[in-house]
Amino acid sequence: MSIPEKETVTLEEFYQRRENTDQLLEYIDGVIYMSPSPSTKHQRISSRLHAQLFQHLDGSNCEVFPAPFDIELKNEEDKDLEKLKKIVIPDLSVICDKTGLHEAKYVGAPTVVFEILSPSNQSHDLVFKLNLYMQYGVKEYWIINPLLNTIQVYVLDDSMQYQQQAIAKDKGMVQSEMLAGFEVDIEKLYR
Repeated sequence: MSIPEKETVTLEEFYQRRENTDQLLEYIDGVIYMSPSPSTKHQRISSRLHAQLFQHLDGSNCEVFPAPFDIELKNEEDKDLEKLKKIVIPDLSVICDKTGLHEAKYVGAPTVVFEILSPSNQSHDLVFKLNLYMQYGVKEYWIINPLLNTIQVYVLDDSMQYQQQAIAKDKGMVQSEMLAGFEVDIEKLYR
């Protein structure tokens, strides 16, 4: 489960803690969230998606970044207040606007984010991160659930709200609206 620590910490304290651990830590509004270590199934799914995205995006303006890679969510309304920073580590991020790329992170909103659920982080990814990504303008959000063999795809509409574009279970193809021609065969993904 993504368990928040009880106290709020500064951004500097967050980076100090990350230096002293192998755990994946995220920082949202002054609170540290700890992500579970990925399972073998999680890693297989992530690797398959990464390979497929890498091949699909080759030669385009977009690029895929697998975890661990920091995404510092930022939009025009954000003030540069330390405690309001949101640093997340999606399983996979597709970045098409590369102006926010830095040596060790991306500042802005990725075009597409893929999160693979673990038994302990479901509510964090299904509710908390869904709302966070929507608020920051991530255009498409894929939730891959290996426990149910499902894929849910949410697409940002003109009013900056997510609309569920697709949901599929066990078999079939799921297509991206933001990445023309990109589709995932559920049976191959979960084999």
